[in-house]
Amino acid sequence: MFAAAHYAALAVFVMGCWGYGRALLGRLAPPPRRDAGLEAAMAVALGVGVFICALQALAIFGVFKTGATAAIVAVGVAAAVLQLPAWLRERRTLLANSPAAPWSYVERIAAIALALVVLPALAAPLAPPIAFDELMYHLPYARQVAEHGSLGIHDWLRYPWFPYNYNLLYAAALQLGDDVLPHFLNGLAGALSVVMIYRLGMLHADRLTACIGAAIWLGLGDYSNALIDMGVALFVLSACVALWWWRESEIGKPVHGGIRWLGVAAFCLGLAAGSKYQALIFLPLVAPFVFRHERSLKAWALVFACFLLPCVYWYARNAIMTGDPFNPIGARVFGFTEWTPADYVQQVADVRVHAELPNALLWSVFFAPFSPLWKRSAAVRAAGWFCLYSVIVWAVTSRYPRYLTASFPLLAAIAAVGWQVVFGWIVAGFGRLAGARASAADVPPAAVTARTPARVGDWAIVLLLAVLAAVSLRQTATKVALIATTPEAREAVLRKHVPGYAVMDYLRRTAKGRVYQIALNEAIYYGPNPIWGDTLGPWRYTDFGKLSGGDLARKLSGLGFVAVVLPDSVAPVFTARLDFDKYFAIEYQKDGSRVYRILPVAP
Repeated sequence: MFAAAHYAALAVFVMGCWGYGRALLGRLAPPPRRDAGLEAAMAVALGVGVFICALQALAIFGVFKTGATAAIVAVGVAAAVLQLPAWLRERRTLLANSPAAPWSYVERIAAIALALVVLPALAAPLAPPIAFDELMYHLPYARQVAEHGSLGIHDWLRYPWFPYNYNLLYAAALQLGDDVLPHFLNGLAGALSVVMIYRLGMLHADRLTACIGAAIWLGLGDYSNALIDMGVALFVLSACVALWWWRESEIGKPVHGGIRWLGVAAFCLGLAAGSKYQALIFLPLVAPFVFRHERSLKAWALVFACFLLPCVYWYARNAIMTGDPFNPIGARVFGFTEWTPADYVQQVADVRVHAELPNALLWSVFFAPFSPLWKRSAAVRAAGWFCLYSVIVWAVTSRYPRYLTASFPLLAAIAAVGWQVVFGWIVAGFGRLAGARASAADVPPAAVTARTPARVGDWAIVLLLAVLAAVSLRQTATKVALIATTPEAREAVLRKHVPGYAVMDYLRRTAKGRVYQIALNEAIYYGPNPIWGDTLGPWRYTDFGKLSGGDLARKLSGLGFVAVVLPDSVAPVFTARLDFDKYFAIEYQKDGSRVYRILPVAP
């Protein structure tokens, strides 16, 4: 019932999104190449964007309340019900006009592999929140919006000034459900982009490419948390789809239809830029591409309006309140406000520490130009250039794999093309090797080479599927083990996977004043709301950690703090001070963390 209830809630939300998105698509000319599955996924993605804009407007005016959120969902569902009969008739017509080709042996194998990758993804969202960043600021921010009904600046969070478009969906989920439901909204973004990659593969390549590309992206996605990277990836991919529809509609199509697709692309990029600063890197790629084909003021006015609609609030607010529209990323240009130069250096160093190569499944992207698909499909080439640009920018800037996630869907699609090239070369190599051996043994080459490569391929496929099935079952079992359907099971999971959960939970229930935490950022979602302390920003540890016991107690007490919580591993840094015991006393200790009560001190 636990899983059924959450998937039912997701289905209602998807239906509402489709209702809004379908109504929006109905105002546009149909895409040049019709595909029912791709258009449905685009409708849901656009509906997600409409939800975000509606929730943002409610929060800006301080009326983001449970009733308003439920009303937005209800209107979307009603719109879906009204449009469903016409869409079903249109879908039947599209399917009748493009009958599916029979499945080949290799395509069936690829489909089985895709199905195996789906299994762990279905169980992953059901786990309680345990991922570092979702507990440090994604869910805490969403909870603040859900509770206050407005957009505030919460300086106790790691990134109080960031754009938080996708997090507004998590706030809505917390209003209408529990903190597991945001995982499903994160997973929805991944699932929609998987569907898009599959349908794009069918349209511009073949079924095998579609299955491999979808399986790669599905396997790379993380469906067990409430981060926003897959949401950004969905909007970037949707923008690329709309851009390609716009490009194809230029010839022999009404001009207004093409321009409107351009507006959809800009809207999607605006949603991405309003969710994460890294999405801005795609503007230098998209803008020249658009300018090359469209230079009318009317078109560019539409582009700017659609782009700014979902994201201008965040950047304008930051510019007005801090002078830095990209706070704190633009500090070197616009001046430091919340962060200091030392914070900036520390953040950059942390990114460098996590620099590494992306998943090996994507490396074959560089072999795609050797495929016949590259030569005959302009869409494949366009996606390939997008991938090349993304990788170059990523390599020059962060080299942090998560910052490349927005490009993962198209990277997966082009990597699928590359893997076919690689395996084609391998099979051809086996064929030449078998032919050479047959010639050396005076056996007619045709008698050997006709079957040997196929036999090797059969065994390779069996082995690959066996390994994939084992990995899939193991990952599924791991994800299922994290599912907690009772309060007792939930507490057991959280105590095991969230360092400091026990003491944070204790403080949430008992604290009567402000609490300062040290080195327990990954547990603040489960602590008092709010809770102060971080490595960066106005409540940085270095401003407190070098003080003597008495000075630390006086400073914390003067700021209204009544307790300090920290892990046992860090405690000796403070307890070693000669006067620490005079001003701090242990109040609670459990699971490797402890709470110190601040004793009364003279001013």
